[in-house]
Amino acid sequence: MSRRRRRGRSINGIVILDKAAGLSSNAALQEVKRLFEANKGGHTGSLDPLATGVLPLCLGEATKVSQFLLDSDKRYRTKIKLGERTDSGDSAGEIIASCTDFSVSQPDLEKALNAFKGEIEQLPPMYSALKVDGVPLYKMARKGLEVEREKRKVTIDEISLLEFADNIVELDIACSKGTYIRTIADDLGQALGCGAHIIELRRTQAGVFSEKDCIEFETLKKLREESGLEAIDSMLIPMDQAISELPEVILPSITASHVKKGQAVIVRHLPGEGLVRLYEEEQFIGIGSIDDDGKVAPRRLIVS
Repeated sequence: MSRRRRRGRSINGIVILDKAAGLSSNAALQEVKRLFEANKGGHTGSLDPLATGVLPLCLGEATKVSQFLLDSDKRYRTKIKLGERTDSGDSAGEIIASCTDFSVSQPDLEKALNAFKGEIEQLPPMYSALKVDGVPLYKMARKGLEVEREKRKVTIDEISLLEFADNIVELDIACSKGTYIRTIADDLGQALGCGAHIIELRRTQAGVFSEKDCIEFETLKKLREESGLEAIDSMLIPMDQAISELPEVILPSITASHVKKGQAVIVRHLPGEGLVRLYEEEQFIGIGSIDDDGKVAPRRLIVS
């Protein structure tokens, strides 16, 4: 049986979308794919519909570097309301507990925040994209179901208090992949004895990309309407920028031809170990790794 051909263009690169509130990450991806008429694409980790900010979207062969963005550290700015706990941990959920007679001082708050620094354990919320037996937890939660989840270790590199007024806490949080900011808010409310939930959430950094790299969908749409596909293609970020922290290995064409055939090759001045960016002269051709015998071997190659 013949394979179905993908519809759309073979376009490769990364869009750093400034995701709008109210939109799921997958819905944002589908809108961008349609705009670029791309035949393939993937996002690099879900942002809640309530959340805004940095959402890298990989088109075409750039999906081969998406895992590095999925695994990368993230940074968020969030506003948390004290006094109300919701079933989802944010303002999109139903209030399940409220507290009007409470008093939290700034020293109390800062002491509670200190407990979140470093490696901590989190219980993933029911309203999350995490799957159990192939079913996203949020689909179960919408049916009123709750299933057992295992706590997961995450790392909070920084958690800084930006503002505290009228029972609204604004935080800046730098964390490892898989961290649920809604769970931090909920756990903070429990620690303070008053309940809490997120009312605003913005991702400000994902791996090497930050807010300064972002573009709004409406800006892209207007550019496409006014100047065509070529204009929005020029806004794509080269896929190797997503892994710019990996060492660079430049191969002459004859050596690169062996790598493209799946062979490990000997190259001078290689790093001692780990993953590397591979280039044929100036052309990015994929990701390699250093073998035990000191050769560089292909791991994820780009189809040109």
